[in-house]
Amino acid sequence: MKLLIGLDLGTTALKIALFDNKGGLLAVSTQEYSLMTPKVNFVEEDAEVYWKAFCDGLADLKTQYPITAQDSVALAISAQGETMICIDKNGRPLRNAIVWMDNRAVDEAKEMTERFGDDTCYQVTGQVSFEPCWPAAKILWIKKNEPEIFRQTYKYLLIEDYFIYRMTGLFATEGSLVCSSAYWNITTKKYWPEMLEFIGIKEEQLAPVRESGEAVGRMLPEIRAELGLGEDITICTGALDQAAGAIGVGNVHPGMFSENIGSALAICVPVAEPTFDPNRKMPLHYFAIPDMYMMHTFTTGGMALRWFRDKFCQDEMAVAAISTEDAYDLMGKEADSVPAGAEGLLMLPHLSGSLAPDVNAKAKGVWFGFTMKHTKAHFVRAIFEAVGYILQRNIDTLSKMGIEVNEIRSLGGGSKSAVWSQIKSDITGKRLLTTKSKEAACLGAAILAGKAVGIFDSIDGAVDSMIDIKTVFDPDPENKEVYGEGYEMYRRLFSDLTGCFDQTM
Repeated sequence: MKLLIGLDLGTTALKIALFDNKGGLLAVSTQEYSLMTPKVNFVEEDAEVYWKAFCDGLADLKTQYPITAQDSVALAISAQGETMICIDKNGRPLRNAIVWMDNRAVDEAKEMTERFGDDTCYQVTGQVSFEPCWPAAKILWIKKNEPEIFRQTYKYLLIEDYFIYRMTGLFATEGSLVCSSAYWNITTKKYWPEMLEFIGIKEEQLAPVRESGEAVGRMLPEIRAELGLGEDITICTGALDQAAGAIGVGNVHPGMFSENIGSALAICVPVAEPTFDPNRKMPLHYFAIPDMYMMHTFTTGGMALRWFRDKFCQDEMAVAAISTEDAYDLMGKEADSVPAGAEGLLMLPHLSGSLAPDVNAKAKGVWFGFTMKHTKAHFVRAIFEAVGYILQRNIDTLSKMGIEVNEIRSLGGGSKSAVWSQIKSDITGKRLLTTKSKEAACLGAAILAGKAVGIFDSIDGAVDSMIDIKTVFDPDPENKEVYGEGYEMYRRLFSDLTGCFDQTM
């Protein structure tokens, strides 16, 4: 049987899922791990922790569905971006992986800004500014602070690159992942020579760049033996996790828009050619489909809702603890009892600053317009609506760039709420769809693997075969006026309070 494995290498958990070639989920396993924070702004992980999580996850997968020696298996990875591993000539990691959220390289990012400027950064890499989390800054930090590691490093690998090497003995990366390295040119699709020279490395120390959805090679015999697999195991290039998630919900054409609500709100919008924001607010990424690009950013998401649950919804959490109901579902029912617009209550949900397109690290959460008539249910609905207004803000920004959004695909924890989905559709005026698969990133990676080994002729064909729509939400015209007024008030509040934000810590 032809089987597809999608491996999602997340920040604090690895998820591995097994699919048939029609998108049917046969088995799934999640393996959690803890990050190391040895100093302020340092976030690391032992590369062996990632590998053990993979081995344990695959073993668990096999207890749920027997993968036989006769099965043909293709595997691709959905990977966290910017996490970097230094290996020596024998393929051994020389130090812990430096995780994407690590911000130790503040001084190095400033040096890169002084040398090249953020405008050049955007035009070359698609990233709006030089940041400490980019691998280029991390390499420069190693050069200055760990010279012996810098001298011994044979290859600087991103986490997907490392797994491909570990499984095949071959080096490969792909554009959707490497485009946020700050040393790859997003338009020429080649490494950026001036940046490599500045940080002091050679192109040979990086993995060759391929397209997503290409077969790299067969799994090494010793790895197959370690994992208890047969001979027909092909390892393929995958994608950045958000790009894989977009594919996993069928967001593969210009005019589509996917939003993934977890703690943050991740937005992915495919475009047919490199499109740069003249205000340099919207990052541009390479997509996991050849010669396509993706407007991609993070902003405030479910963090405010989780904060509200933990601080003010003890009753809902207590009910959830003794029943089959979820606290978030109970909160959604409360929100659904309140009219659209929350009877004048509005929230700015920026509990830890705001990101694109209204970038302000000092932005704060704000409740506006509450009176004695407002209840807890109103506050919950106002949070739901606030995220909807952020979606609309991004859609407006894209429209000014000539990028029109016709349809929204929703994934992540926020997509489970029908109430929230309807609110987002009403605010944006767009049809919103959710899909049946709960493992969008893994499914996206599996689709890329299937395309790589010829199960599918194209990503379009794979999407048609493997993705099923669960629910369609169309905007309610009765709510258009109230949400239009709410959105304008949201924009005005953010603008008017900017001076106040700047005076806060």
